[in-house]
Amino acid sequence: MHDIRAIRDNPAGFDAALARRGLQPMSDRILSLDADRRARIAAAETAQADQNRASKEVGAAKARGDEAEFDRLRTLVAEKKADVTRMQAEASLLDGRLRDLLMEIPNLPLDSVPEGKDENDNVELRRWGNPRNFDFDPVEHFDIPAVRPGMDFETAAKLSGSRFVVLKGGVARIHRALAQFMLDLHVARHDLQETWTPVLVLESMMVGTGQLPKFGEDSYLTREGYWLIPTSEVTLTNTVHGDLVDHATLPRRMVAHSQCFRSEAGSAGRDTTGMLRQHQFEKVEMVSITDADSGLAEHDRMTRCAEAVLEALDLPYRTIVLCTGDMGFGARITHDLEVWLPGQDKYREISSVSYCGDFQARRMNARYRSDRTGKPEFVHTLNGSGLAVGRTLIAVLENGQQADGSVLLPAALHPYLGGATRLGADGRLA
Repeated sequence: MHDIRAIRDNPAGFDAALARRGLQPMSDRILSLDADRRARIAAAETAQADQNRASKEVGAAKARGDEAEFDRLRTLVAEKKADVTRMQAEASLLDGRLRDLLMEIPNLPLDSVPEGKDENDNVELRRWGNPRNFDFDPVEHFDIPAVRPGMDFETAAKLSGSRFVVLKGGVARIHRALAQFMLDLHVARHDLQETWTPVLVLESMMVGTGQLPKFGEDSYLTREGYWLIPTSEVTLTNTVHGDLVDHATLPRRMVAHSQCFRSEAGSAGRDTTGMLRQHQFEKVEMVSITDADSGLAEHDRMTRCAEAVLEALDLPYRTIVLCTGDMGFGARITHDLEVWLPGQDKYREISSVSYCGDFQARRMNARYRSDRTGKPEFVHTLNGSGLAVGRTLIAVLENGQQADGSVLLPAALHPYLGGATRLGADGRLA
Protein backbone atom coordinates (compact mmCIF):
# COMPACT_ATOMS: atom_id res chain seq x y z
CA MET A 1 0.00 0.00 0.00
CA HIS A 2 1.22 3.49 -0.80
CA ASP A 3 1.79 6.57 1.31
CA ILE A 4 -0.76 9.18 0.18
CA ARG A 5 1.52 11.96 1.43
CA ALA A 6 4.31 10.78 -0.86
CA ILE A 7 1.90 10.83 -3.80
CA ARG A 8 0.80 14.38 -2.87
CA ASP A 9 4.42 15.50 -2.63
CA ASN A 10 5.55 13.98 -5.94
CA PRO A 11 2.70 12.88 -8.19
CA ALA A 12 4.88 12.99 -11.30
CA GLY A 13 7.43 10.67 -9.68
CA PHE A 14 4.67 8.26 -8.66
CA ASP A 15 3.30 8.12 -12.21
CA ALA A 16 6.80 7.70 -13.64
CA ALA A 17 7.39 4.68 -11.37
CA LEU A 18 4.06 3.17 -12.45
CA ALA A 19 5.03 3.73 -16.10
CA ARG A 20 8.12 1.59 -15.51
CA ARG A 21 5.72 -1.22 -14.60
CA GLY A 22 3.78 -0.59 -17.81
CA LEU A 23 0.86 1.10 -16.02
CA GLN A 24 -1.02 4.27 -16.87
CA PRO A 25 -0.75 7.40 -14.66
CA MET A 26 -2.96 7.24 -11.59
CA SER A 27 -1.98 10.22 -9.45
CA ASP A 28 -4.74 12.51 -10.80
CA ARG A 29 -7.43 9.99 -9.90
CA ILE A 30 -5.88 9.30 -6.49
CA LEU A 31 -5.40 12.96 -5.60
CA SER A 32 -8.91 13.87 -6.78
CA LEU A 33 -10.38 11.29 -4.39
CA ASP A 34 -8.03 12.46 -1.67
CA ALA A 35 -9.02 16.11 -2.19
CA ASP A 36 -12.74 15.26 -2.05
CA ARG A 37 -12.20 13.21 1.10
CA ARG A 38 -10.25 15.98 2.81
CA ALA A 39 -12.84 18.57 1.79
CA ARG A 40 -15.60 16.50 3.44
CA ILE A 41 -13.50 16.11 6.57
CA ALA A 42 -12.88 19.86 6.72
CA ALA A 43 -16.57 20.60 6.12
CA ALA A 44 -17.55 18.15 8.88
CA GLU A 45 -15.13 19.83 11.28
CA THR A 46 -16.53 23.28 10.42
CA ALA A 47 -20.11 22.06 10.89
CA GLN A 48 -19.12 20.45 14.20
CA ALA A 49 -17.63 23.75 15.41
CA ASP A 50 -20.81 25.60 14.38
CA GLN A 51 -22.90 22.98 16.17
CA ASN A 52 -20.85 23.28 19.35
CA ARG A 53 -21.03 27.07 19.30
CA ALA A 54 -24.79 27.10 18.72
CA SER A 55 -25.26 24.50 21.47
CA LYS A 56 -23.61 26.82 23.97
CA GLU A 57 -25.78 29.74 22.87
CA VAL A 58 -29.05 27.77 23.19
CA GLY A 59 -28.89 27.76 26.97
CA ALA A 60 -28.14 31.48 27.14
CA ALA A 61 -31.11 32.32 24.90
CA LYS A 62 -33.38 30.17 27.06
CA ALA A 63 -32.10 31.81 30.25
CA ARG A 64 -32.88 35.34 29.04
CA GLY A 65 -36.30 34.31 27.74
CA ASP A 66 -35.58 34.91 24.06
CA GLU A 67 -37.84 32.18 22.67
CA ALA A 68 -37.34 33.19 19.02
CA GLU A 69 -33.57 33.02 19.32
CA PHE A 70 -33.87 29.79 21.32
CA ASP A 71 -35.93 28.17 18.55
CA ARG A 72 -33.55 29.44 15.82
CA LEU A 73 -30.47 28.11 17.60
CA ARG A 74 -32.11 24.78 18.38
CA THR A 75 -32.99 24.38 14.69
CA LEU A 76 -29.44 25.37 13.74
CA VAL A 77 -27.97 22.77 16.11
CA ALA A 78 -30.14 20.08 14.53
CA GLU A 79 -29.15 21.18 11.01
CA LYS A 80 -25.44 21.24 11.86
CA LYS A 81 -25.69 17.85 13.53
CA ALA A 82 -27.22 16.44 10.34
CA ASP A 83 -24.51 18.15 8.27
CA VAL A 84 -21.79 16.60 10.44
CA THR A 85 -23.33 13.14 10.09
CA ARG A 86 -23.69 13.49 6.31
CA MET A 87 -20.18 14.90 5.78
CA GLN A 88 -18.60 12.21 7.98
CA ALA A 89 -20.44 9.48 6.08
CA GLU A 90 -19.33 10.95 2.74
CA ALA A 91 -15.74 11.24 4.00
CA SER A 92 -15.84 7.63 5.20
CA LEU A 93 -17.15 6.47 1.84
CA LEU A 94 -14.43 8.38 -0.02
CA ASP A 95 -11.80 7.09 2.40
CA GLY A 96 -12.89 3.53 1.61
CA ARG A 97 -12.78 4.18 -2.12
CA LEU A 98 -9.31 5.70 -1.81
CA ARG A 99 -8.07 2.79 0.29
CA ASP A 100 -9.51 0.28 -2.18
CA LEU A 101 -7.79 2.07 -5.05
CA LEU A 102 -4.44 2.18 -3.28
CA MET A 103 -4.80 -1.53 -2.41
CA GLU A 104 -4.98 -2.38 -6.11
CA ILE A 105 -1.78 -0.56 -7.12
CA PRO A 106 1.50 -2.56 -7.13
CA ASN A 107 4.63 -1.53 -5.29
CA LEU A 108 7.02 0.89 -6.98
CA PRO A 109 10.26 -0.59 -8.35
CA LEU A 110 13.61 0.63 -7.14
CA ASP A 111 15.51 2.81 -9.59
CA SER A 112 18.10 0.02 -9.95
CA VAL A 113 15.54 -2.49 -11.28
CA PRO A 114 15.99 -3.00 -15.04
CA GLU A 115 13.09 -1.82 -17.16
CA GLY A 116 11.33 -4.40 -19.31
CA LYS A 117 8.06 -6.01 -20.32
CA ASP A 118 8.44 -9.68 -19.38
CA GLU A 119 10.85 -12.48 -18.46
CA ASN A 120 12.82 -11.93 -21.65
CA ASP A 121 14.04 -8.62 -20.23
CA ASN A 122 15.33 -10.02 -16.93
CA VAL A 123 19.04 -9.53 -16.27
CA GLU A 124 21.41 -12.30 -15.21
CA LEU A 125 23.62 -11.39 -12.27
CA ARG A 126 25.77 -14.52 -11.91
CA ARG A 127 25.99 -18.27 -12.41
CA TRP A 128 27.24 -21.06 -10.19
CA GLY A 129 28.25 -24.56 -11.26
CA ASN A 130 28.41 -26.13 -14.69
CA PRO A 131 25.61 -28.22 -16.18
CA ARG A 132 26.67 -31.84 -16.36
CA ASN A 133 27.64 -33.43 -19.66
CA PHE A 134 25.55 -36.58 -20.07
CA ASP A 135 26.66 -39.54 -22.22
CA PHE A 136 22.97 -40.30 -22.81
CA ASP A 137 19.88 -38.20 -23.40
CA PRO A 138 18.60 -37.03 -20.00
CA VAL A 139 14.87 -37.17 -19.42
CA GLU A 140 12.46 -35.21 -17.26
CA HIS A 141 11.96 -36.28 -13.65
CA PHE A 142 8.75 -38.26 -14.21
CA ASP A 143 10.38 -40.38 -16.95
CA ILE A 144 13.41 -41.48 -14.92
CA PRO A 145 13.01 -45.25 -14.25
CA ALA A 146 14.01 -44.88 -10.59
CA VAL A 147 11.33 -42.24 -10.08
CA ARG A 148 8.34 -43.90 -11.75
CA PRO A 149 7.48 -46.26 -8.84
CA GLY A 150 7.48 -43.38 -6.34
CA MET A 151 5.74 -40.56 -8.25
CA ASP A 152 2.11 -41.49 -8.82
CA PHE A 153 0.02 -38.95 -10.75
CA GLU A 154 -2.75 -41.41 -11.65
CA THR A 155 -3.71 -42.14 -8.06
CA ALA A 156 -3.46 -38.45 -7.18
CA ALA A 157 -5.83 -37.61 -10.03
CA LYS A 158 -8.29 -40.19 -8.72
CA LEU A 159 -8.08 -38.64 -5.25
CA SER A 160 -7.99 -34.94 -6.08
CA GLY A 161 -7.97 -34.24 -9.81
CA SER A 162 -5.19 -32.81 -11.94
CA ARG A 163 -2.02 -31.12 -10.66
CA PHE A 164 -1.58 -33.30 -7.60
CA VAL A 165 0.88 -36.09 -6.91
CA VAL A 166 1.27 -39.03 -4.53
CA LEU A 167 4.90 -39.63 -3.53
CA LYS A 168 5.91 -43.05 -2.27
CA GLY A 169 8.92 -44.99 -1.06
CA GLY A 170 12.36 -43.62 -1.78
CA VAL A 171 11.07 -40.55 -3.65
CA ALA A 172 8.88 -39.57 -0.70
CA ARG A 173 11.81 -39.96 1.66
CA ILE A 174 14.08 -37.80 -0.50
CA HIS A 175 11.37 -35.15 -0.58
CA ARG A 176 11.12 -35.19 3.22
CA ALA A 177 14.91 -35.19 3.59
CA LEU A 178 15.23 -32.11 1.40
CA ALA A 179 12.88 -30.10 3.62
CA GLN A 180 14.71 -31.20 6.76
CA PHE A 181 18.09 -30.42 5.21
CA MET A 182 16.96 -26.93 4.19
CA LEU A 183 15.62 -26.15 7.66
CA ASP A 184 18.78 -27.38 9.36
CA LEU A 185 20.99 -25.34 7.02
CA HIS A 186 19.04 -22.15 7.55
CA VAL A 187 18.86 -22.54 11.31
CA ALA A 188 22.46 -23.66 11.92
CA ARG A 189 24.36 -21.69 9.29
CA HIS A 190 22.13 -18.70 8.57
CA ASP A 191 20.75 -18.10 12.06
CA LEU A 192 17.10 -18.06 11.01
CA GLN A 193 14.51 -18.85 13.66
CA GLU A 194 12.58 -22.01 12.85
CA THR A 195 8.87 -21.28 13.01
CA TRP A 196 5.75 -23.38 12.54
CA THR A 197 2.53 -21.62 11.57
CA PRO A 198 -1.08 -22.40 10.60
CA VAL A 199 -2.01 -22.93 6.96
CA LEU A 200 -5.48 -21.42 7.47
CA VAL A 201 -5.59 -17.65 7.94
CA LEU A 202 -8.04 -14.78 8.29
CA GLU A 203 -8.83 -12.61 5.29
CA SER A 204 -7.04 -9.64 6.88
CA MET A 205 -3.79 -11.60 6.85
CA MET A 206 -4.03 -12.16 3.09
CA VAL A 207 -4.74 -8.46 2.64
CA GLY A 208 -1.70 -7.66 4.78
CA THR A 209 0.76 -9.37 2.47
CA GLY A 210 -0.99 -8.38 -0.76
CA GLN A 211 -2.71 -11.58 -1.92
CA LEU A 212 -6.06 -9.80 -1.42
CA PRO A 213 -8.06 -8.12 -2.71
CA LYS A 214 -6.54 -8.29 -6.18
CA PHE A 215 -5.43 -11.93 -6.42
CA GLY A 216 -8.16 -13.82 -4.60
CA GLU A 217 -8.70 -16.20 -7.52
CA ASP A 218 -5.15 -17.52 -7.07
CA SER A 219 -5.91 -18.94 -3.61
CA TYR A 220 -8.47 -21.17 -1.92
CA LEU A 221 -11.23 -19.91 0.39
CA THR A 222 -12.95 -22.32 2.78
CA ARG A 223 -16.68 -22.30 3.56
CA GLU A 224 -15.85 -21.01 7.04
CA GLY A 225 -14.09 -17.93 5.65
CA TYR A 226 -10.50 -19.04 6.18
CA TRP A 227 -7.94 -18.81 3.38
CA LEU A 228 -5.41 -21.55 2.65
CA ILE A 229 -1.98 -19.95 2.50
CA PRO A 230 -0.21 -19.84 -0.88
CA THR A 231 3.07 -19.66 1.06
CA SER A 232 4.06 -19.17 4.69
CA GLU A 233 5.17 -15.67 3.70
CA VAL A 234 1.59 -14.82 4.69
CA THR A 235 1.83 -16.13 8.24
CA LEU A 236 5.46 -15.26 8.95
CA THR A 237 5.14 -11.66 7.74
CA ASN A 238 1.87 -11.13 9.57
CA THR A 239 3.40 -12.12 12.91
CA VAL A 240 3.95 -8.35 13.34
CA HIS A 241 0.49 -7.38 12.02
CA GLY A 242 -0.76 -4.35 13.97
CA ASP A 243 2.29 -4.31 16.25
CA LEU A 244 4.70 -1.60 17.38
CA VAL A 245 7.82 -3.74 17.72
CA ASP A 246 10.97 -2.99 19.67
CA HIS A 247 13.66 -1.70 17.30
CA ALA A 248 16.22 -3.74 19.22
CA THR A 249 14.49 -6.97 18.11
CA LEU A 250 15.10 -6.19 14.42
CA PRO A 251 15.94 -7.83 12.15
CA ARG A 252 13.66 -10.76 12.82
CA ARG A 253 14.72 -13.62 10.56
CA MET A 254 12.37 -16.58 10.32
CA VAL A 255 12.12 -19.80 8.35
CA ALA A 256 9.19 -22.21 8.07
CA HIS A 257 8.43 -25.43 6.25
CA SER A 258 4.78 -25.62 5.25
CA GLN A 259 2.22 -26.95 2.87
CA CYS A 260 1.22 -24.34 0.29
CA PHE A 261 -1.95 -24.13 -1.80
CA ARG A 262 -2.46 -22.29 -5.09
CA SER A 263 -5.29 -22.52 -7.57
CA GLU A 264 -2.89 -21.65 -10.43
CA ALA A 265 -5.61 -19.49 -11.98
CA GLY A 266 -4.65 -18.40 -15.47
CA SER A 267 -1.91 -21.01 -15.86
CA ALA A 268 -3.86 -23.52 -17.95
CA GLY A 269 -1.56 -25.46 -20.23
CA ARG A 270 1.64 -24.44 -18.46
CA ASP A 271 3.83 -27.17 -16.94
CA THR A 272 0.93 -29.58 -16.65
CA THR A 273 3.14 -32.67 -16.91
CA GLY A 274 5.05 -33.76 -13.83
CA MET A 275 5.15 -31.96 -10.51
CA LEU A 276 6.65 -28.62 -11.51
CA ARG A 277 3.38 -26.70 -11.01
CA GLN A 278 1.00 -28.17 -8.43
CA HIS A 279 -2.05 -27.03 -6.49
CA GLN A 280 -0.54 -28.37 -3.26
CA PHE A 281 3.18 -28.30 -2.60
CA GLU A 282 5.77 -27.71 0.10
CA LYS A 283 8.13 -24.84 0.58
CA VAL A 284 10.76 -23.76 3.03
CA GLU A 285 10.10 -20.02 3.27
CA MET A 286 12.32 -17.28 4.65
CA VAL A 287 10.96 -13.96 5.94
CA SER A 288 12.82 -11.02 7.43
CA ILE A 289 11.31 -8.07 9.27
CA THR A 290 13.77 -5.22 9.44
CA ASP A 291 14.09 -1.43 9.64
CA ALA A 292 14.15 1.19 6.91
CA ASP A 293 17.95 1.32 6.72
CA SER A 294 18.69 -2.40 6.40
CA GLY A 295 16.33 -3.66 3.72
CA LEU A 296 18.66 -3.85 0.73
CA ALA A 297 21.51 -5.42 2.69
CA GLU A 298 19.02 -7.95 4.06
CA HIS A 299 17.87 -8.70 0.51
CA ASP A 300 21.40 -9.60 -0.54
CA ARG A 301 21.80 -11.71 2.59
CA MET A 302 18.56 -13.61 1.96
CA THR A 303 19.55 -14.24 -1.66
CA ARG A 304 22.81 -15.79 -0.46
CA CYS A 305 20.87 -18.00 2.01
CA ALA A 306 18.84 -19.43 -0.88
CA GLU A 307 21.91 -19.81 -3.11
CA ALA A 308 23.69 -21.71 -0.34
CA VAL A 309 21.07 -24.46 -0.46
CA LEU A 310 21.65 -25.05 -4.17
CA GLU A 311 25.40 -24.99 -3.76
CA ALA A 312 25.27 -27.49 -0.89
CA LEU A 313 23.24 -29.79 -3.15
CA ASP A 314 25.69 -29.22 -6.03
CA LEU A 315 22.92 -27.97 -8.33
CA PRO A 316 23.96 -25.53 -11.08
CA TYR A 317 21.94 -22.34 -11.01
CA ARG A 318 21.86 -18.75 -12.11
CA THR A 319 20.70 -15.65 -10.23
CA ILE A 320 18.75 -13.01 -12.11
CA VAL A 321 17.14 -9.70 -11.23
CA LEU A 322 13.60 -9.41 -12.51
CA CYS A 323 12.71 -6.50 -14.76
CA THR A 324 9.89 -4.10 -13.92
CA GLY A 325 7.39 -5.98 -16.10
CA ASP A 326 8.05 -9.39 -14.54
CA MET A 327 8.22 -8.39 -10.89
CA GLY A 328 5.55 -9.44 -8.39
CA PHE A 329 2.84 -7.15 -7.05
CA GLY A 330 4.41 -6.42 -3.66
CA ALA A 331 8.10 -6.25 -4.57
CA ARG A 332 10.44 -3.32 -5.04
CA ILE A 333 13.18 -5.63 -6.29
CA THR A 334 13.29 -9.40 -6.81
CA HIS A 335 16.12 -11.86 -7.34
CA ASP A 336 15.09 -15.15 -8.92
CA LEU A 337 17.22 -18.28 -8.62
CA GLU A 338 16.88 -20.62 -11.58
CA VAL A 339 18.17 -24.17 -11.28
CA TRP A 340 19.41 -26.19 -14.25
CA LEU A 341 17.01 -28.96 -15.31
CA PRO A 342 18.74 -31.24 -17.84
CA GLY A 343 15.46 -32.95 -18.73
CA GLN A 344 14.17 -29.61 -20.04
CA ASP A 345 17.60 -28.37 -21.12
CA LYS A 346 16.96 -25.03 -19.44
CA TYR A 347 17.09 -23.08 -16.19
CA ARG A 348 13.81 -22.95 -14.24
CA GLU A 349 12.79 -20.82 -11.27
CA ILE A 350 13.29 -22.43 -7.89
CA SER A 351 13.30 -19.37 -5.63
CA SER A 352 12.17 -15.75 -5.66
CA VAL A 353 13.66 -13.39 -3.08
CA SER A 354 11.87 -10.05 -2.80
CA TYR A 355 12.35 -6.82 -0.91
CA CYS A 356 9.00 -5.09 -0.32
CA GLY A 357 10.07 -1.96 1.56
CA ASP A 358 7.21 -0.69 3.75
CA PHE A 359 4.54 -1.73 1.23
CA GLN A 360 3.25 -4.71 3.22
CA ALA A 361 3.83 -2.99 6.55
CA ARG A 362 1.42 -0.19 5.62
CA ARG A 363 -1.24 -2.78 4.83
CA MET A 364 -0.53 -4.54 8.15
CA ASN A 365 0.06 -1.34 10.18
CA ALA A 366 3.29 -2.93 11.46
CA ARG A 367 5.74 -0.41 12.91
CA TYR A 368 8.79 0.03 15.12
CA ARG A 369 9.94 2.99 17.20
CA SER A 370 13.09 4.28 15.55
CA ASP A 371 16.17 4.51 17.76
CA ARG A 372 17.26 7.47 15.66
CA THR A 373 14.12 9.61 15.62
CA GLY A 374 12.12 8.15 18.50
CA LYS A 375 9.08 8.12 16.23
CA PRO A 376 7.09 5.13 14.97
CA GLU A 377 8.10 4.06 11.46
CA PHE A 378 6.86 1.23 9.29
CA VAL A 379 8.96 -1.93 9.28
CA HIS A 380 10.40 -3.20 6.02
CA THR A 381 9.67 -6.77 4.93
CA LEU A 382 11.39 -9.38 2.78
CA ASN A 383 10.49 -12.90 1.72
CA GLY A 384 12.14 -15.67 -0.25
CA SER A 385 11.95 -19.38 -0.99
CA GLY A 386 14.68 -21.32 0.64
CA LEU A 387 13.68 -23.44 -1.37
CA ALA A 388 10.58 -24.82 -3.07
CA VAL A 389 10.86 -28.45 -1.95
CA GLY A 390 9.14 -30.11 -4.91
CA ARG A 391 11.16 -28.20 -7.48
CA THR A 392 14.35 -29.01 -5.59
CA LEU A 393 13.35 -32.68 -5.70
CA ILE A 394 12.94 -32.40 -9.47
CA ALA A 395 16.37 -30.80 -9.79
CA VAL A 396 18.06 -33.44 -7.63
CA LEU A 397 16.46 -36.26 -9.59
CA GLU A 398 17.16 -34.86 -13.05
CA ASN A 399 20.75 -33.78 -12.37
CA GLY A 400 21.58 -37.07 -10.66
CA GLN A 401 20.04 -39.45 -13.21
CA GLN A 402 22.25 -42.23 -14.58
CA ALA A 403 22.26 -44.25 -17.77
CA ASP A 404 21.02 -47.37 -15.93
CA GLY A 405 17.90 -45.52 -14.74
CA SER A 406 19.12 -44.91 -11.18
CA VAL A 407 19.77 -41.54 -9.53
CA LEU A 408 22.91 -40.53 -7.64
CA LEU A 409 22.00 -38.34 -4.68
CA PRO A 410 23.90 -35.29 -3.35
CA ALA A 411 26.31 -36.00 -0.50
CA ALA A 412 24.54 -33.42 1.69
CA LEU A 413 21.44 -35.64 1.76
CA HIS A 414 23.18 -38.91 2.66
CA PRO A 415 22.90 -38.39 6.46
CA TYR A 416 19.17 -37.68 6.08
CA LEU A 417 18.65 -40.90 4.13
CA GLY A 418 20.25 -43.33 6.54
CA GLY A 419 23.46 -43.30 4.53
CA ALA A 420 21.79 -44.10 1.21
CA THR A 421 23.61 -42.59 -1.77
CA ARG A 422 21.45 -43.71 -4.68
CA LEU A 423 17.85 -44.20 -5.75
CA GLY A 424 17.95 -47.50 -7.59
CA ALA A 425 16.23 -48.15 -10.89
CA ASP A 426 13.70 -50.19 -8.87
CA GLY A 427 12.76 -47.08 -6.85
CA ARG A 428 14.51 -48.19 -3.66
CA LEU A 429 17.14 -46.26 -1.73
CA ALA A 430 20.52 -47.94 -1.57
